[in-house]
Amino acid sequence: MKILVTGASGFIGKNLCFQLEEQGFIDLIKIDRSNSIEELNEALESAEFIYHLAGINRPQNEDDFKLGNADLTSHIVSKLEELNRTTPILLTSSIQAEQSNAYGVSKALAEDALNSYAEQSGAKVYIYRLPNVFGKWCRPNYNSVVATFCYNIVNDLPLTINDPSAEVNLVYIDTVCEHFIHHLNNDEVAGKQSIKPIYPITVGEIASVLESFKASKVSLITENVGTDFLRALYSTYISHYSPEQFSYTVPAYTDPRGTFCELLKTKEAGQFSFFTAHPGITRGGHYHHTKNEKFLVIKGQAKFKFRHIATDESYELNITGDDYRVVETVPGWTHDVTNIGESELIVMLWANEIFDREKPDTFAKPL
Repeated sequence: MKILVTGASGFIGKNLCFQLEEQGFIDLIKIDRSNSIEELNEALESAEFIYHLAGINRPQNEDDFKLGNADLTSHIVSKLEELNRTTPILLTSSIQAEQSNAYGVSKALAEDALNSYAEQSGAKVYIYRLPNVFGKWCRPNYNSVVATFCYNIVNDLPLTINDPSAEVNLVYIDTVCEHFIHHLNNDEVAGKQSIKPIYPITVGEIASVLESFKASKVSLITENVGTDFLRALYSTYISHYSPEQFSYTVPAYTDPRGTFCELLKTKEAGQFSFFTAHPGITRGGHYHHTKNEKFLVIKGQAKFKFRHIATDESYELNITGDDYRVVETVPGWTHDVTNIGESELIVMLWANEIFDREKPDTFAKPL
């Protein structure tokens, strides 16, 4: 299928083109501001589906709203009618199309042009009145509060917040692309389209969450960034990193036994770390009442020993780095680990809670 994407170099267009190609739609005609009207006309002759994403939302001259939104859309449908084509078109409109400002009026006129084209030709048109879209490659200091806040926080610049309680509705770029691509393989009902999930949030809340992302590099405590809105927002935040910000140091504590290094802490699912031990060194020799730990030997040879603090029952096992076997500590059993090899021992460790120096739930009892 030959697909035309106008505004292909913009925020939504760039993301969409990559995802189209990933799904096998490689015959793309990409049109942006660098192309002439003749090149656009030529593309319209062969396109089998059109994503009309091009538009104006921050012009120097208010008259450019009509030129870049309404007039461009009218030109596209007029050319298709002249060619006697019924090419399906998807339009990115805006929630402001219901408002009387110049931008909203221009988007409403673009919708009218598409609806007229659909009525006269029978072509399918899909109109998305998008709320605030956020995600990677969105330009800061333009028309996205998320992109601006991400850029400023990443680069230690101040935020300007006039009203922290102001509400915005956000939709993630991957969600937008998923909905858009869905129309290529499915016989959807044409007309105005809905999109979800949409995330309602205040400007102050956005700033607060983004500040917590920045702080996590020092505290090592991460938010729940694995699902839903926080996953999308965190991905957007780190997309503003420069290459020099791709790495950072974490705390490491070294003594004659080896090194203990903390990697990541979570508010609800414990923390991750690793430790090393020189040959012959034993670590541990304590028990817990509630805390659970999981050990994975990454390199070397280890002997794990356990003893029940009430019954004196004992157990031990040897693990090497190529066993890929998790060893758990169990409440009420004192435990230790000894490097029984001739090289350094490296062990990955997860604990189900963040270490609290005031309530460590760790009691010395050597085996």
